[in-house]
Amino acid sequence: MKITVVGAGHGGTTIAADLKKKGHLVTLLKTSKGLHNEHFEYLMNNEGKITILDSSEETTVNLDLVTTDVELAITGAEIIIIYVQTNYHEQVIERIIPFMNENQIVLLEPGYLSTAYFLKHEKEKSLTIVEAQSSPIDCRIAEPGKVKVLFKNVRNPVSIFTDKDEKIIQEKLDKLQYNFVYLESIIEAALHNPNLIVHTIGGIMSIPRIEYTDGDYWMYKEVFTPHIWNLVESLDNEKMNVLEAIGAERLPYVEACRFRNFEDVTIDAKEAFLTYAKNSSPEGPFVADSRFITEDVPEGLVLLESLGKMLDVETPTCTGLINTASAALNIDFRKNARTVEMLGKENLERIIESRAVVIL
Repeated sequence: MKITVVGAGHGGTTIAADLKKKGHLVTLLKTSKGLHNEHFEYLMNNEGKITILDSSEETTVNLDLVTTDVELAITGAEIIIIYVQTNYHEQVIERIIPFMNENQIVLLEPGYLSTAYFLKHEKEKSLTIVEAQSSPIDCRIAEPGKVKVLFKNVRNPVSIFTDKDEKIIQEKLDKLQYNFVYLESIIEAALHNPNLIVHTIGGIMSIPRIEYTDGDYWMYKEVFTPHIWNLVESLDNEKMNVLEAIGAERLPYVEACRFRNFEDVTIDAKEAFLTYAKNSSPEGPFVADSRFITEDVPEGLVLLESLGKMLDVETPTCTGLINTASAALNIDFRKNARTVEMLGKENLERIIESRAVVIL
C-alpha cells in the first residue's frame, strides 16, 4: 500500500522504516522544525536511508519519499499515520485536511480523541479515522539515520470511526501486520492510552529524582513504589468511572497493559507491568519538564477532567495532579488544553453515539 507517516521523530521514523521493510511504499512527512532536525536532514541527504536495530538484527531500508511538502505527501496516500505529539494534532490536522479524500484512512498513534478535531475542521468530507491506544513499537532514534527497537506490543487495540464498511477498513489495516484488535469505542482507545496514567504520575512524581540525579534516571524502574501505585489505582479508577459513564467496560490500566504486551493474558496483570518496567522500559525522562508532563497533562489529564465534568463524574486525583504539575513547572496546563470545549461537545457526542459492535 501507499502509506504516509506524518512525524519524523522516534515513532514515526521507526514505523516508516518497519513498513518499508514489509514492502509498502512509504513517505515520511515532517511538519515542523521543532525536533529531530539533524536526523531528518540525514534522511533527506541519504535517499531516505534508515537502519533499524532490532535485538541482534540490523536492517537498512530506503524510504520512497522524505519531504516537508504536505500536499505531495498526503495526496494519493491510502493510509496516513500521524506520529506527532498530541499537543500539535489540531494544527497538523488542519494542514492535511485540504489534501485528503474520503477513501483514505487516518491512523492516530495515539489519538486522545483527535477524531473530534477532524469533525471540527471538516464538515463536508466523510473521513475514516482510527485511534490507537499506543504505538505498536517502543523505540528511539539512536543517531541520525538509525533507530533502535526497544519493545513490540503483542496486540494493538484500535477503534474505527467511519460510515463506510468497517470490514474493508480492517482488511487494509491488517496489512500493516501490527496485530490490531478492534475496540467498540474511540473513547476507549483514547482513555486507555497508557501515557494518561504512567507518564503523568511517573513524570510528576519523578521531578525530585530527575533533578537530584541530573537526568541519570529510569522512571519505570524507580518511581512506581507502593505509595505511588496508590495514585495509579486512584487515577485509573477515575478513568474507568468516565468510561463506565459512556457505557464502556471498566478495564484497569494493568489489564490493558497486559493485553497489549504479553501473549499470556492469565498472568498477574500488575506483575506483567512491573516485568515490563524492569526489563524492557526506556531510560528517562531526563528533565523535569519532559513531554511526560508537558504533553500528557494538558492532552491527557485535562481531557479526562473535562470529560468527567461533561459526564458528571468526579475526578479529584486527576484534578490534583494537574494542579501539582502546573504549580511545579509554573505553567497553567489547563490553558489551551484538550477540553470538551476545545474538541467540540457536539463532536464528542457524535463519537459516543457512533459506538459499533465489538469485533475481536
